[in-house]
Amino acid sequence: MGKILISFALVLFLISCGSSKKDGAKLPPSSDEKAIAIYKEALKSVKEGDFFYASKKFSEAETLLPQTEWAEKSALMSSYCLYAINFYEEAVLNLERFIKIYPASTHIDYAHYLIAISYYEQILDEEKDIQPLLLSKEKIEFYLEKYPQTDYAIDLKFKLDLIINQLAAKELLIARYYIKNEKWIAAINRLQIIVSDYDKTIFVEEALHRLVEIYYRLGLEEDARAAAALLGYNYNSSEWYQRSYKVLNKDYKTPKITKGNEEGGLIKRTIKKLLFIDD
Repeated sequence: MGKILISFALVLFLISCGSSKKDGAKLPPSSDEKAIAIYKEALKSVKEGDFFYASKKFSEAETLLPQTEWAEKSALMSSYCLYAINFYEEAVLNLERFIKIYPASTHIDYAHYLIAISYYEQILDEEKDIQPLLLSKEKIEFYLEKYPQTDYAIDLKFKLDLIINQLAAKELLIARYYIKNEKWIAAINRLQIIVSDYDKTIFVEEALHRLVEIYYRLGLEEDARAAAALLGYNYNSSEWYQRSYKVLNKDYKTPKITKGNEEGGLIKRTIKKLLFIDD
């Protein structure tokens, strides 16, 4: 996944400032001037793509100008540079520190956004560790609740949909494993999580069908018919409903389905490209 918001960061923090002069001669640099010079050096490194060095320089500038706007900007830029080179753990630690030290910053929402994105970009696929998925979901939901009207929220709403789909895929993967090994109760529990918590994902249809199969196999025909009825009510033209109907009606022959009969039960999602500009 390509790195984002670099133009935003540069527009946000690129500030020019001159060195002091008196009678045409340069005065010895003050600590403030040293910090500004270091800050400029860090910005130059960002433009050159040396984010690791830039992060160190921004941190150095922050220590020379504590409790100033320069320090705030340096701290946030240092975190961004770590994020840009996939040092996610270090970036999150820096961002959490930034939030504690500079709670009145006008860029707190951006700091929280970078935390959420740092967790999101550690997600691989549904067969890997589920922890990054859960952490990312938690951080994004926090952001959407606290900063719902920001431009960043638009991006995170889309990413939350992807995370929820991936969590559902993970549950279904585990359910299939239990089904293969005939661990019916464990499989039912996983499938019910999909039906109750991830009912707007593309995986709910298969989950309901698997419940029909398991209940019928266990002799729980009433439960099997209830799951089939729920599947039929919401997705009566889907392949999974046809399969479930055949489980309960052995002589059933699948009818031909003509185009245009499918119900719009699934949410169509479009990837949104965002341009972040700081006013």
